[in-house]
Amino acid sequence: MKQTELSILAPYTTILGKRLDQTISKIFLQYSRSCLKNWIINNRVYVNGEIENKPDKKILGGEKITIYPIVKEITPDLPENIFLNIIYEDNNLLVINKSAGLVVHPGAGNDNGTILNALLYRYETSKYLPRCGIVHRLDKNTSGLMVIAKTIFAYYYLVKLLKSKTIVRKYQAIVKGNMISGGIIDYPIMRHPTKRICMIVHPSGKPAITHYKIIHRFKFHTHILLKLETGRTHQIRVHMLHIRYPVLGDPLYRGINYSCNNFKKKCLYKNKIFSRQALHAHHIEFFHPITNKLMSWKIDLPNDMKNLILDLNK
Repeated sequence: MKQTELSILAPYTTILGKRLDQTISKIFLQYSRSCLKNWIINNRVYVNGEIENKPDKKILGGEKITIYPIVKEITPDLPENIFLNIIYEDNNLLVINKSAGLVVHPGAGNDNGTILNALLYRYETSKYLPRCGIVHRLDKNTSGLMVIAKTIFAYYYLVKLLKSKTIVRKYQAIVKGNMISGGIIDYPIMRHPTKRICMIVHPSGKPAITHYKIIHRFKFHTHILLKLETGRTHQIRVHMLHIRYPVLGDPLYRGINYSCNNFKKKCLYKNKIFSRQALHAHHIEFFHPITNKLMSWKIDLPNDMKNLILDLNK
């Protein structure tokens, strides 16, 4: 187990005369009130440097409140020396550019060689964070930007931003078919009842909203920009299949067989040489957990997608 410290000055406004457990539950939103109350009782909370074990202690505002939670090691996975393409890093988080083919965390068929294993190797304290600080994921063969927390506070802060839909995530994709215009896809998504690795659009699913607009039209394909309002598993891939413009090269959500008429041989050739879904997370934006400064990153398309666009332009 590892001891970490969470410390903050109690604000003067809205706090005057409130109980200690009420006060910290409004400040440390990442923890439940019952959890915080338990830490008070077990001498894990300090007010102005002194242990305070009474949940009903009145807070006036301006006090320094410090919590020393005991965080258990969460993952039994092993550290591995795997390269991470780090775009940005500070004491609270890092942003990486994930390459296609790199798995985010261990699962069926991927016991190691993942980003999670790389984090365990690079950051000793990551083993005390949920999912080693991974707050969202990209599919194995989707490339692009991911944000990862390095502290427990940053982790729950970023999770909260995701839930409140205040993290901006934009993707670029090449889809089959010549789209006429952009739009909004608002269809719920759930796991397939028999094909458990697949997701489907279904009325019983969870809400899922994807915005998309056209970047460029090719003869039989379209280059599009997508913005996620929600973050369901395989959301872009499932939504694009549902509106009959599946992502090019997607091995799981192939969609209908586009023969492309007299262009059939060329289409099959394109699919053959592009063996992953043509999907790239190129933009991420959010407010920093400590400074509250707006942070924004964009990353170019990887070479395989650039080459695909060149080929489709011929």
